[in-house]
Amino acid sequence: MAHLPFADPDARPTLLPDDPAASAPSDADPLEVAAEYPGSSLAWAVLAERALASGDRAGVLSGYAFARTGYHRGLDALRRNGWRGSGPVPWEHEPNQGFLRAVWALAQAAKSIGEDAEYDRCAQLLIDSSPTGYAELTRRSDG
Repeated sequence: MAHLPFADPDARPTLLPDDPAASAPSDADPLEVAAEYPGSSLAWAVLAERALASGDRAGVLSGYAFARTGYHRGLDALRRNGWRGSGPVPWEHEPNQGFLRAVWALAQAAKSIGEDAEYDRCAQLLIDSSPTGYAELTRRSDG
């Protein structure tokens, strides 16, 4: 994979504020959580992960749409919090995990439908933004 310009070694880490969807009960319907918190990357990431887990074509395409929504909601939140298109988005800061999970779900969905360039961009964004997040999410995917 060619290195893309997402890493900025001088950039300060971006720390997102608490995600209200994170406080939803664990047995809550993910569709209802996303409807209640449409700005939440976490809510969309959960929907994407569940759709992708089905393994069928409809699940992959639904997962792609859910992940893309979470990705864009996350980009909006990052920009509101000082991110300028590059720099660390640490996995260790829990509110960042929704965005990072959405990026990884988008990468997986893109790969599943043959969008290899998009997979490469998303994977590189994740690697550059949070090497720990990349390691954790790829470990989960492999396990």
